[in-house]
Amino acid sequence: MRKFREKYFGDAAFYRMVFAVAIPIMIQNGITNFVNLLDNIMIGQIGTESMTGVSIVNQILFVYNLCVFGAVSGAGIFTAQYYGQNNTDGIRHTFRFKMLAVAAITLLTVLLCLFQGRYLINLYLTGEGSAASIDASLASGLEYMVLMLTGLPFFMITQVYGSTLKECGQTLLPMKAGVVAICINLLFNYLLIYGKFGFPMLGVKGAAIATVLSRVIEAAIIVFATHKDAEKNPFVVGLYRSLAVPADVTKRIAVKGTPLLLNETLWAAGMATLAACYSLKGLNVVAALNISNTICNLFHISFVAMGEAVAIIIGQILGMGDMKRARETDTKIIVFAVLLCTCVAVVMFVTAPLFPDFYNTTEDIKQLAAKLIMISALFVPQHALLNSLYFTLRSGGKTMIAFFFDSVFIWCVSVVFAFALAKLTTLPILWIYFLVQLADAIKAMIGLIFVKKGVWLQNIVE
Repeated sequence: MRKFREKYFGDAAFYRMVFAVAIPIMIQNGITNFVNLLDNIMIGQIGTESMTGVSIVNQILFVYNLCVFGAVSGAGIFTAQYYGQNNTDGIRHTFRFKMLAVAAITLLTVLLCLFQGRYLINLYLTGEGSAASIDASLASGLEYMVLMLTGLPFFMITQVYGSTLKECGQTLLPMKAGVVAICINLLFNYLLIYGKFGFPMLGVKGAAIATVLSRVIEAAIIVFATHKDAEKNPFVVGLYRSLAVPADVTKRIAVKGTPLLLNETLWAAGMATLAACYSLKGLNVVAALNISNTICNLFHISFVAMGEAVAIIIGQILGMGDMKRARETDTKIIVFAVLLCTCVAVVMFVTAPLFPDFYNTTEDIKQLAAKLIMISALFVPQHALLNSLYFTLRSGGKTMIAFFFDSVFIWCVSVVFAFALAKLTTLPILWIYFLVQLADAIKAMIGLIFVKKGVWLQNIVE
């Protein structure tokens, strides 16, 4: 029993270390998702069509968000290990690589949405529903999308700075900047959506303006604070004297990071395609999934933060070259993540029927959303395991394995399975949603095999 405890559970110092990394991330993500929930409710008060249009655009921009995440994460594997080596030049090089990569992604996204936005939104409006509802959803979506694009450059800057700080063990500044931005977003959502205290009533436009404003302020805070404290952040000294990245560093990041960028891009596109498959069951499903996903994201912060903790902590230990400690620490974090998220899942399941009542929509959509949330709750522990396994493989530079583990699986199994069930069977959406998530158990077993073999135990910056 003692050996069992020592293998799978840490002491008080271990959990303090994990919480020091994970809690600020949980707080930032938690407040972000709570405000997203309030935003969603505010927009939902305007009407189901507005909520549907906005949710579709957010699903499209979710692909962009994860492309950016993939780009900064690919270089971030090196940042964490360089930090473990106290290599400031290496951190500076990875920062520049991130900035150049996400700038290219942002430019491509803006051009794609400006010229193909109508087509992209229409992909989600193919299910059952009246012509008037479809037209109203499309109009709301296009109106929201154009304004949201102006905030992407600021989002990009925040992600580059925030990811670098987190990989260097500094999670408090990104959290503080995020909290301020979230408060700004919430305040101006209320003022501009409904036209309170003399502000114009802009509806969907107001929601977009509030989001863009919050992103500008968040970027300004994190950039100013990072450069102001050069002693704590030595990589900022001479950071912009040049944007050049040494060829050998570029090659190494590209080799390890490209699969990760492709993975995040294809995974996000796969999730968007899954949503499109579910939408074949009607516009009610689109609205219910929007409510469900917003609520679920609020609870999912637990395994998202634990995954990031794995990437940061294990990456730094691997950079130090201590493989035995890396394996032991990883096992304990994974066990803790699953147990923590099991508790979260119970709360999520019990409270699921309460949240949809806040929305101004039909009773059928509310009931469907509540059941989707309950199904999602059943799989939260599974998501915690999958997320921890993925970040473990990634922390050691095994990005090609992570690529097959994540995005190849979603396209070859999840999307194909969902499309076949939605198109070729008469199963209701609840059964389709349940079976698609159940199929992820296959991925969990594959991930456990790779992690147990220790293929990820390597220092990639030596």
